[in-house]
Amino acid sequence: MVNQQVDDIARQARLGSVAAIIQILNDQLAQVGVRARAVFAEGVLQLLCEAATPQLLEQSSLVDRVREILEGLDPRNIRRVNINSRLVREHQLLWLEEISRDPENQLLWSQQIKLRKPNLFKRLAAAHHERQDRGGKRALPRIAPLRSMQEPRKLPRGLVAGVGLTVLLLAATAAIYKGLNSQVPNSTAATTQAVATPSPATPEKKIAQQTANSAVDSFAQAVRTAEQAATEGKNAQSRQDWLMVAAKWQQASDLMAAVPPNHPRYTIAVNRTALYRQNSDNAQEEAQNK
Repeated sequence: MVNQQVDDIARQARLGSVAAIIQILNDQLAQVGVRARAVFAEGVLQLLCEAATPQLLEQSSLVDRVREILEGLDPRNIRRVNINSRLVREHQLLWLEEISRDPENQLLWSQQIKLRKPNLFKRLAAAHHERQDRGGKRALPRIAPLRSMQEPRKLPRGLVAGVGLTVLLLAATAAIYKGLNSQVPNSTAATTQAVATPSPATPEKKIAQQTANSAVDSFAQAVRTAEQAATEGKNAQSRQDWLMVAAKWQQASDLMAAVPPNHPRYTIAVNRTALYRQNSDNAQEEAQNK
């Protein structure tokens, strides 16, 4: 049962689940006294590694270890990883915003890496393993018996008549459209020119709309992740279950922390950032008690 849960978490990590990636990183980095937090933003996995002393965060060895873990997972759609390190700060929730604003005073060091894809044989083996996990071979759909080659299919008479009528209507419509275009070339050109002329404010509106959409997506994604964590917390029993719940609460907290101050629900986001972080800590305590 435990092995099955571990395989399921690894499969979710390969599919790109940040919560599953965090859990696997924490399980393996705990051996060297390092705790990981992460959020996926703008195509980059922002990873924060924390420890009690700077010696535990030695850059070259930690970067190599993180690279080895992530390349072994080969998470889907994740190729760039920004590894940040700092001493443990238990009560700082908006960590991504803080280190982005003042990286020199917040971090010991930061390094971005690009994950290498595994070779073809490893990818084929991983794909075969995933197919086996999903239940093996699927039953092939039944194929209807073929008609005899000596009995060609005959089209219904109604269908033939309908096709003929459709062709005639299309020809008549094309002739009418051609006549109308020849009569009003100037008005059509003027209309086309007016439509093609963009408004000077269009780029600014697009940027504002994209920013608003990004903020809404971050808030909505945090709510969805929190709902998943709450649902899974009701059924959690083993240590692995509670670690997954803790990772999802942490992911939800980090997503709420990414909501900008100009968002209409920013105050709610700040409150939920702290709440979700507390839920993550509670779930980790449950995991330690198992």
